[in-house]
Amino acid sequence: MKNDNDPSEHAEVENRRSFLKGGMFAGIAAISAPVAAQSSQQSDTSGPTQPACVEADPDPTFQSDSGSDYMVDVLKALNIDFAAINSSSSVRGLQESIVNYGGNKPELLTVLHEEIGVAMAQGYAKIAGKPMAVLAHGTVGLQHASMGLYNAYCDQVPVVMLIGNALDVQKRGLAVDWQHTAQDPAAMVRDFLKWDDQPASLVHFGESAVRAYQMAMTPPQAPVLLSVDQDLQENPLPGGVKPPVKRLSKIAPVAADSAAMLEVAKLLVAADNPVLVAERLARTQAGMDSLVELAELLQCAVIDRNARTNFPNLHPLNQTMRFSMGDADLIVGLEVSSFWSLLNTQADRIARRETRTARADVKTVHITAKALFMHANYQEFGRFESVDLLVPADAESSLPSLIEACKRLITAKDRSRFKARGARLAEASRAAREVLKQRASIGWNGSPVTGARLCAEVYAQIKHEDWSLVGQGFHAPWQKWLWDADKTYRFNGFSGGWGLGYNLPGSLGGALANKAHGRLSVALQGDGDFMYCPSTLWTAAHHRIPILYVMHNNRSYHQEIMHIQKLASRRNRGIRPESVNIANVITDPDIDFATLAKSMGVYGEGPIENPADIAPALKRAIAMVKQGLPALVDIICDGSRS
Repeated sequence: MKNDNDPSEHAEVENRRSFLKGGMFAGIAAISAPVAAQSSQQSDTSGPTQPACVEADPDPTFQSDSGSDYMVDVLKALNIDFAAINSSSSVRGLQESIVNYGGNKPELLTVLHEEIGVAMAQGYAKIAGKPMAVLAHGTVGLQHASMGLYNAYCDQVPVVMLIGNALDVQKRGLAVDWQHTAQDPAAMVRDFLKWDDQPASLVHFGESAVRAYQMAMTPPQAPVLLSVDQDLQENPLPGGVKPPVKRLSKIAPVAADSAAMLEVAKLLVAADNPVLVAERLARTQAGMDSLVELAELLQCAVIDRNARTNFPNLHPLNQTMRFSMGDADLIVGLEVSSFWSLLNTQADRIARRETRTARADVKTVHITAKALFMHANYQEFGRFESVDLLVPADAESSLPSLIEACKRLITAKDRSRFKARGARLAEASRAAREVLKQRASIGWNGSPVTGARLCAEVYAQIKHEDWSLVGQGFHAPWQKWLWDADKTYRFNGFSGGWGLGYNLPGSLGGALANKAHGRLSVALQGDGDFMYCPSTLWTAAHHRIPILYVMHNNRSYHQEIMHIQKLASRRNRGIRPESVNIANVITDPDIDFATLAKSMGVYGEGPIENPADIAPALKRAIAMVKQGLPALVDIICDGSRS
């Protein structure tokens, strides 16, 4: 208890008062003295004075700018509209700057796995014609993203990958920082990147970001990567000044020289039965338009290998469903991944015998930008084939000069010859489609549903819309043969590297690009591919990306069933279902994809087993998509591609 009469307590109070009084006034004096001196110096104009030194705070709490603010300026200058992110500490500087400094521009898209982000970027770029950015966390995020990067590399698609890294050992605060850091993180994916860098300064970042974008967009297009130091992102701008943002150059793809195109034109005009084979030709509508003009000028056959929509499906010169390479006296490949496979087949037997399918005297030409760039380790380039004329150039950019060269060479006699050839091809095409329609009717009312019935039902609901097939997950030929795909965006191709897990998120990226154009995005989705990245549906719902997923649910990896059947037969072991189904079927329990979709905020219907129920379900789902929402219809299908 306090005692007011205790002299020792009075002394203690007095001592405290003296301390506070002395300390307070001493502090005020210390603060006010420099101000007074500064005021005196400002009023004294008799001569120059030396300004007082202000010591920098060795441990500041706040900052008014950051290196990542400048990085956002660079991304905006590159016209990057979206950045997929699985948020993480090593890119927190960029994330905060995008959200608060940049006003969420580029718009961040939350993905729950890095492979989803890269696959979305791949699908987006094939429709939008420009890359998305993908942000990931150091070594572990990059490893998750690696499959997506490999697919994009094989598919020749630009992706701008940004990962965080902590270069200075003194700045790695937690133990986990060490596990998530590497001296050269890009080393693990460099074999399927076109270019990468690890900038050491903001000036370095600005230059490398523009260089990376230009490299990614120059054919052959491919992913690029920047490893961005955390300190570079998070620390204040050196001297408080941003470096200038480098200007993005207009990119003119490498076109073939006129002499080479004249040589090709001479071969085309002289040939009796030439065929144009297009694979990754049409990056834009201009590519398709040029190919149509060239084919109609020559009235020659066209084969579309379906990595893009290179040529209208129902055009009478489209011979994809019926043309035999053995009929051609000239084959002109346009961005073909494996020219060898155009001329040869290989039996899937013990001996793996090769059979030549093309004529021995066939002339061959290949116009491809892939000849300008490739790596050695991964073998996506296929078997080597000697051609009579290799033109290392971008085929889409080269076609206009080839067309002009042909026009200068064609005579009236040639036009008459071409007209007769075109009539024969058109009749052959018509007859082949009639056969395909008859084949499509096989098992029409069966359950499980056939692939042909599934494709026919979907097309019946979308054919009067501005539709875009942004994913084809079971590789049936029916949409390629029977749908009227007259624009490049009607179908944007497959994964490239044939890695499962692409179709669900890749389709969503395509739908994101289509959203700006008001197109109806549709994906035919395999069940096996779906389960690699199912949380894609959450991203679709969260960001309100309208898309219709139609499940081709055969409850199996049916291609693998056929592989085991083939080997078991070769080894005389029988093809009993109880053995070939092991590790290949996706049953017991059956996956309820509609319920799975609903759990993540996506409209879902199914499973549907009766073909008569498909059309009403599709109508209801499309109504949801037209409201700007994602939807899924689960259809139980047979395992074949029929």
